[in-house]
Amino acid sequence: MQPITQAVPGALAELLRDAPLSPGKVAFAWSAAVGPATARATAVHLEGHILLVDAATLAWAREVSRSSGVILTRLQTLLGADVVTRLEVRRA
Repeated sequence: MQPITQAVPGALAELLRDAPLSPGKVAFAWSAAVGPATARATAVHLEGHILLVDAATLAWAREVSRSSGVILTRLQTLLGADVVTRLEVRRA
């Protein structure tokens, strides 16, 4: 039997991957991947396969850049491996 903490992300990923790609879906996956604090301090926009991340401050931009490998892996799990292939972090 799987712990609930492992089952929920799997179920969430399955639901997200099956839904049509939309800005709302991308924003929801971003929030799930980074958590509420980072989601509030950033805005995202998907251009092709590149996720543009606008950070509210230089500190948030650095934090997202530093964690980009982990974040990208989480996004690929939630959205599918080919939806987001790179993050580009900018200061808003």
